[in-house]
Amino acid sequence: MLRGMEFTVISRAQATAVLASEPRPPGGLAAKYHVTLTEEERTRLKGLTQAGRVAARTVTHAWILLKADASPGAPAWSDAQIRDAFGVGWSTIARVRRAVVEDGLDAALYPKRPPPRLPTKLDGANEAHLIALACSTPPAGQERWTLRLLAERFVTLEDATISHETVRRVLKKTYSSPG
Repeated sequence: MLRGMEFTVISRAQATAVLASEPRPPGGLAAKYHVTLTEEERTRLKGLTQAGRVAARTVTHAWILLKADASPGAPAWSDAQIRDAFGVGWSTIARVRRAVVEDGLDAALYPKRPPPRLPTKLDGANEAHLIALACSTPPAGQERWTLRLLAERFVTLEDATISHETVRRVLKKTYSSPG
């Protein structure tokens, strides 16, 4: 499989230097999304950078947008200049540019809220009942409780529908030993 291939032995320092180097050419790649800010947006961003209590991420994104602005008379910095000035990665710069062009200024400045957590299927009393069931002796003909068997038995006792995966999650939270 490796016949006909030539290999060069390099030192550990050379290998480290190659691995640490950025996969981008000097000056960065040409920006796919060009940021052009209006005067109101520029004023708003300058206000954010000078405000007292603003999240660091928001301030950094505001600076990125101010320096990436390609409007007439604006700095229009390259990605490499932005990266060196603010210590952010290529992907952060690209993500901020894309967000402001596609979704607007607020999308670039403020993070998306995570989706709301689904309510738990079992409350504390039902979890306690399930744990007590798991600690009881298994039904006749069974050596031990299985997750599916616990789910079936719990449904018949509590009149609630749960899956074996819900049983697994509840039992994983407990520090009980089946021994």
